[in-house]
Order: sequence, then C-alpha cells, then structure tokens
Amino acid sequence: MWTSWVFWMIAAVGLAILEVVLPSFIFLGFAIGAALVGLILLFGGTAVSLSVPMTFLVFAVVSLISWILLRQLLGVHKGQVKVWDKDIND
Repeated sequence: MWTSWVFWMIAAVGLAILEVVLPSFIFLGFAIGAALVGLILLFGGTAVSLSVPMTFLVFAVVSLISWILLRQLLGVHKGQVKVWDKDIND
C-alpha cells in the first residue's frame, strides 16, 4: 500500500482538498510532496518503491522543499502586517 502510486495520488488529492478548507500553505506542501512521490512511483522509481522508509524520506524532503518555496513565494512579505500606533479609545 505505501509503495503504490495510487495511494500517494489519492493522498495528494485529499491533502489539496484539506488545503482548500483550511488555507495555510502547510497542506499544499504535503500535497505537492505526495503527488511527486506518486509520479515517481508511477514512472518507475524503483529505488523509491523498494522500501517504505525510502518512500517516506522522499515524501518528507519534497514536502519540506515545496513548503519552503511556497512560503518564499506566497508567504508573509515585508510591510504586509499593519502596526497600529494609536488606540481607538485614546
């Protein structure tokens, strides 16, 4: 099950749907990681498909890299947060 490309694609779709419901860019990184692992397994990634720990290692590394890239591209930018100097009750 863990080395089946169908499992990883279903997990990617589920995580992408979860990202739509709870937008935070965290689930999107995991969805990208699961989709890439599914594609690797689909197109004959024999080194990944031979062992479950290697599959999870590839998933973790790809998810981390995609999360970092999403955070850099779409995350909080300088000057985006409004700082209030004055209270409305003053």
